[in-house]
Amino acid sequence: MNTRDSLHAQRPGIPLPRADVVSAPFWEGCRRRQLLYQRCTDCGYAVFNPAPICRRCISRNLTWERSNGLGSVYSWSEVWRPLAPTFTVPYVAAIIDLDEGYQMVSNIIGCAVDQVVVGMRVRVDFHEVGGGVVLPYFRPR
Repeated sequence: MNTRDSLHAQRPGIPLPRADVVSAPFWEGCRRRQLLYQRCTDCGYAVFNPAPICRRCISRNLTWERSNGLGSVYSWSEVWRPLAPTFTVPYVAAIIDLDEGYQMVSNIIGCAVDQVVVGMRVRVDFHEVGGGVVLPYFRPR
């Protein structure tokens, strides 16, 4: 892996996430190329994955906010043995610390595997993967 752009978004055909009542606003935001998360209006906690209640204070008073899509790599793993054969390898699964105070798991694209490091600043980059589903990936800033 020597090229700058060796990590890419997955092609259509991968297993697709299924929106439910709680996560539908997140997936609709992704289709609009907007990264959304929830915030508790009672305690201010940033909630992600989408949930019906705040994980900190158990309040049901959650609102959707738009993330600036900027963050840093908290941890990552290079994947060569995917869960399904439709995934293109290698890919880098990463935990991203978003600037708004929450974490999400996604893939890193737009760089070589050996360029991914803990603390690397990244920005969101949306890609359609089929079936009308748009996934948030992250690339170096």
